[in-house]
Amino acid sequence: MFPKRSELNIQFSHVAYQFEKQFALRKMEIANYSTWSPEQTSEKISEADIIVATGFWRNELLEKANRLKLIQVAGAGYDQFDVDAIRSKGIRMVNGRGVNANAVAEHAWALILGISRQTHLARDAQRQKVWRGMNPDLNTREEELTGKKMLIIGAGQIGAKIATISKGFGIETTGMRRNINQTDAIFDYSYPIENKLDELSKADIVVLCCPLTPETKGLIDIKALNAMKSSAYLINVARGGCVIEEDLVKALKNGDIAAAGIDVTDPEPLPSSSNLWGIENVILTPHTGGETRLYEDNVLDILIENIERLERGEVDLLNQII
Repeated sequence: MFPKRSELNIQFSHVAYQFEKQFALRKMEIANYSTWSPEQTSEKISEADIIVATGFWRNELLEKANRLKLIQVAGAGYDQFDVDAIRSKGIRMVNGRGVNANAVAEHAWALILGISRQTHLARDAQRQKVWRGMNPDLNTREEELTGKKMLIIGAGQIGAKIATISKGFGIETTGMRRNINQTDAIFDYSYPIENKLDELSKADIVVLCCPLTPETKGLIDIKALNAMKSSAYLINVARGGCVIEEDLVKALKNGDIAAAGIDVTDPEPLPSSSNLWGIENVILTPHTGGETRLYEDNVLDILIENIERLERGEVDLLNQII
C-alpha cells in the first residue's frame, strides 16, 4: 500500500526551480522540502519517499534512499538514472515528457524569427546607437518565411508543435523520427532518418528537437552541412551532441549555410574559447528553451496525478518509465 499523505515526504532537488513554493499552492498536505545542491540532495535523500530531480541525481543515492518509492524526473531525459538499479529497489520512476513541449517549440520559433528578421543584429546596433539605413543587398536583407520548407528532425511532441506553428506561416513541413508511423498528421511529409541527406538538401530551415541517442549523436556533421542549402538555417533545440561544433563553425564561416540558432551546446556551459561566440550569423541562448514561468507547475501536474494514482492502487503511471 502507498503511504498516507500524512506519512509522505517529498524532496525537490534542483538548482533553481521553485517546486516547493508552487507545491504549497496545491494544498496537498504532504510534507516537503528543497535541496539546492548535489551535497544537500545526498544528505537528505534518506528522508524522502518521493524525489523530484534531474541534474542532482546520482545513482549512488540509491544506497541511502531506503524510503524512496517514486522518482519524478523533472525533465524528459533520464540518461543519468540507472533504470535497472532503480527497478531492482522496487522504486517507481516517471519522467517529465511533454512539460516543456510548448516552451521549446516557441523558443525554436523565436530563434527562427530572430534570424530571419535579424533582431539580434538590430539589438547590437541599438547598443551602439546606430540607425541602419535601407539595405540594398538582396543576399543580406531580412527574409520572409512564407513558402519555405522546414525539416524537423525529431517529430515527437515538440516537433509537432513546431510544425503546427509553421502552418500559420505557410511553411511546408517534413518530419523525421525513428518510427514514422507515429508521426503526427500535422506534417506534410514524414521520412526515416535514412533519408536525412536528401531531405536536408531541400530544406530552407532545419530544426533539431530529437533526443540524444547513439543514432542522433553527431547527426549534423560536415557531410550533413554540405548537403544543406547555402541559404538555409539550422536551429538546435535538441542536445548539443547532435551537432559537431567544429563542422558547424566551418560551415557558417564558409557560407555553406546562412545562419544558426543554438540553444544547446556540448559541453555546457559553452566555453569562452568556443568560436560560436563570435559568429555574427549565430544566435546563442543558454539552454533556456524549456524554461518558462509555467515549468514548475507542469512538472507538479504530473507528480500530483501519479500520487493520486498510487493512492488508488493503480499500476499504470503517467509518463511511466518503471
